[in-house]
Amino acid sequence: MALLEVKNLGISFGGLRAVNKFDVVIEKGQLYGLIGPNGAGKTTIFNLLTGVYKPDEGTVLLDGENLTGKRNIDINRAGIARTFQNIRLFKDLSVLDNVKVGLHNQYKYSTFEGIFRMPGFFKMEKAMNEKARELLDVFGLLEYETVLASNLPYGKQRKLEIARALATNPKLLLLDEPAAGMNPNETIELMDTIRFVRDKFDMTILLIEHDMKLVSGICEKLTVVNFGEVLAVGETKDVLNNPAVITAYLGE
Repeated sequence: MALLEVKNLGISFGGLRAVNKFDVVIEKGQLYGLIGPNGAGKTTIFNLLTGVYKPDEGTVLLDGENLTGKRNIDINRAGIARTFQNIRLFKDLSVLDNVKVGLHNQYKYSTFEGIFRMPGFFKMEKAMNEKARELLDVFGLLEYETVLASNLPYGKQRKLEIARALATNPKLLLLDEPAAGMNPNETIELMDTIRFVRDKFDMTILLIEHDMKLVSGICEKLTVVNFGEVLAVGETKDVLNNPAVITAYLGE
């Protein structure tokens, strides 16, 4: 069974059909790319998959579970996590606390235990700190655990956002233009990070990206969207050489 199966997904905003009859099938462990020109509907698709928008039609199945129309928090608990094109960290919190936020659905104590600092509170806090530090260590960020997220270099902020997403223990990780704003050296490092995440965490990854070097370097399969509809699907090399795809990006 595929990890993610999306069938006939669609949404309109007023008279604009933003996504129409979108289908995708992603196998477990796959590193999959979603590409297309600006305004093609890629981020809208991510918002549909993560519950930011509710689709007008279609179904979203994750590991056989129907997530169509569910709340964002329920979809995250079911196993979909994401990052954003514009980094959305809690910039006034420490690096460690940013990752701990991602652990919200795994470690719990009651309000009573928290207010009165009961043993259950300290037990959970200790476990959360240990798990968060493990993730930071994996990404080479442990030495920055007390630093405010806003004071990290841009590339490390990207890593922190991915670490926070992984803290929710997802089955599927969605990366929305992770290379946006990066210089060539940071992009190469990011490619290594994405491969590492897939292999280390046995993760399935779906990413939106405009950097074709990154796409061709790491994605095993692509879906191309244009004007909200699927234009091409297939192996990365074949799709990038598809005349219709080239025309959509560069014009006639």
